[in-house]
Amino acid sequence: MAGYLVIGLGTFGRSVTQTLYENGKMVLAIDQREDRVQKVIDDEIASDAITLDVTDENSIRKVINDDFDTAFVCIGDNTQSSVFVTVILKEMGIKTIICKAKNELQGKILKKIGATSVVYPEETMAKETALGVIRPNITEHFKFSEKYRVFEIKAPKDFDGKNLIELNLRNKYEMNIIGIKDEKELNIMPLPNIIIRENNVLLVIANIEKMMLFGKKYVL
Repeated sequence: MAGYLVIGLGTFGRSVTQTLYENGKMVLAIDQREDRVQKVIDDEIASDAITLDVTDENSIRKVINDDFDTAFVCIGDNTQSSVFVTVILKEMGIKTIICKAKNELQGKILKKIGATSVVYPEETMAKETALGVIRPNITEHFKFSEKYRVFEIKAPKDFDGKNLIELNLRNKYEMNIIGIKDEKELNIMPLPNIIIRENNVLLVIANIEKMMLFGKKYVL
């Protein structure tokens, strides 16, 4: 079974490590700080955890072998170290390299030098936290991708008596309604001519920023 590398055991890296391990994956967790590594060992949330200077190329090459095809580089606060590690992993043939970044510029640099994908956990969490406070009738259920989520929303009054064609949510807000709930049942993949009633609950896939605009317009 191909294993997973997690380099950097701050809050984000530790969470990635634990999630992978709890889902039956083989995980090697690495950090320069001995206290973070020891905490992972004590909590038994990784297959193995080691203290390693990630700026030492020889040390990295000695530890990492062909057993790993996916790496999470979770040291976004240090651009230089993050770039260095990403380059080494790319040279070693790691197929998938997912990097944490603190801003768009850092993310662009990481993509250019070999990152398969880049995540912005602080930015994403900030948006989702704000959305949850100012739009309490919007509930996020599932992270579909970095830009898209599955949401559950209470149908606004303006939707009452209109069908999906009239609402035109796909073009206006990049929203696809995949389910409609009333008091009795959940209608999966509703037809375009179905009539929405006030207080129906809509299950939608939507762009998170467009969802914030939608929530602002309809004061959810």
